[in-house]
Amino acid sequence: MPVKPENRHRYPADWAAISLRIRAREKNRCKFCGARNHEPNPETGSRVVLTVAHLNQIPEDCREENLAALCQRCHLRYDALDRAKLIEEGLERRRAEVLHG
Repeated sequence: MPVKPENRHRYPADWAAISLRIRAREKNRCKFCGARNHEPNPETGSRVVLTVAHLNQIPEDCREENLAALCQRCHLRYDALDRAKLIEEGLERRRAEVLHG
């Protein structure tokens, strides 16, 4: 059973089929670490549930090259890097506004 997206309204109606296709393309393995779907993660021992990540963080962009099957661990790490970058950009923008009025 595919994992449901956070912001469902931003995903296409056929997301379940797209997700299934991407996981099959990756042979039910995480593109980054190789962990197999529904098996213990080689690093953590927890059961892997593959998800499909939008590499550019835009859920509406479902081009093949923008999608990757990732285990929860890799997906969270990938998203965390992007979130940290967005937070830093926001802080820099606010600093500039304070300094330059």
